[in-house]
Amino acid sequence: MTKNTKQTSGRVAKLAAETLQDSGASKVAKSLAASALAQRGSAKQTGAAMEDLAAKVLKSEKYADDTKELGVSEFLCVRRS
Repeated sequence: MTKNTKQTSGRVAKLAAETLQDSGASKVAKSLAASALAQRGSAKQTGAAMEDLAAKVLKSEKYADDTKELGVSEFLCVRRS
């Protein structure tokens, strides 16, 4: 398996931190944000469950642009075998 060296960008990490502090943010947004922050500065990669959640968010029109941006970030850090 090749090593995935992609990590969450500083801009997305800032968005993720703000999302986690936002009492009005959805559970979905907070889940994506937590995953994005876990990947910042580490070798951690998106797992299958988070990849599925990100896919649902990106296909839906009900989520805010910020939530979709966190979803895109998850796809960039996906573990591929």
